[in-house]
Amino acid sequence: MIEPPCYAVIFSSLRRPDSSGDGYAEMGERMLELAALQPGYLGVESARGSDGFGITVSYWSSLESIAAWRAHAEHRIAQTLGRERWYEHFELRIARVEQSRSFRAPQ
Repeated sequence: MIEPPCYAVIFSSLRRPDSSGDGYAEMGERMLELAALQPGYLGVESARGSDGFGITVSYWSSLESIAAWRAHAEHRIAQTLGRERWYEHFELRIARVEQSRSFRAPQ
């Protein structure tokens, strides 16, 4: 569990219908691996529907760590490819997480 306070980068996107098989999955895996190595990275949650709409939330300890990740050279390449090849639309929001609650069903 990610403990607040922290920051959430909320990336919602709609994939282009013709974007499968164009290196998207490989780049996504690489970005997850690379983000996990960055100072201030706390974790990620992601989901994508069959309609191509997805939401990825990454968690960071500071705004500075988010800015450093945004400026990372490989991440910049992924951002460019996303605009040029993979996304029909996306939104990115940054929010401060003040509280967190969770539930886990008994096993």
